[in-house]
Amino acid sequence: MARTESIILVNTGHGKGKSSAAFGVMSRGWARGWKVGVVQFIKSGKWKTGERKLADHLGIEWHTLGDGFTWESQDLDESAAKGRHAFEVAKQMLHGGNFDLLIFDELTYAVKYGWVPVEDVVEALTQRSPATNVVITGRDCPEEIIDIADTVTEMRKIKHAYDQGIKAKKGIEY
Repeated sequence: MARTESIILVNTGHGKGKSSAAFGVMSRGWARGWKVGVVQFIKSGKWKTGERKLADHLGIEWHTLGDGFTWESQDLDESAAKGRHAFEVAKQMLHGGNFDLLIFDELTYAVKYGWVPVEDVVEALTQRSPATNVVITGRDCPEEIIDIADTVTEMRKIKHAYDQGIKAKKGIEY
């Protein structure tokens, strides 16, 4: 079996658990003494999430750079600009050589919405610092990213509490 210095993992699909799985890897990496960073592409700082609280406690570098759900956006141009800015931050982190693990939460949406060209993402990922592992989350991951990833998991929704009118629950969804 081949061993590489770092890998790319993708959690995609329409089921719940993509970000939660990534934050499990975040916790595991931190517990191994890794320098860990997170960039959130869609979420805003409006929600106080449990994973952010944990990351702050552990000293994990965290950037929440979106402005929330796109369907709630008052200014889609501003949402796009924030998505592009998040990618610039992510690129700097990828190339800086300071991180053992980076989580790019909901990066796939920045590509899907046309804010960041998929070719730029692929180039940044393939040119990353050799020891930097990356976890990417989000629905509808482009094939170009899947092609360069080492591990891809698709979460498939079978049933979700939200469909039954049950709102997001603190400690479960955030």
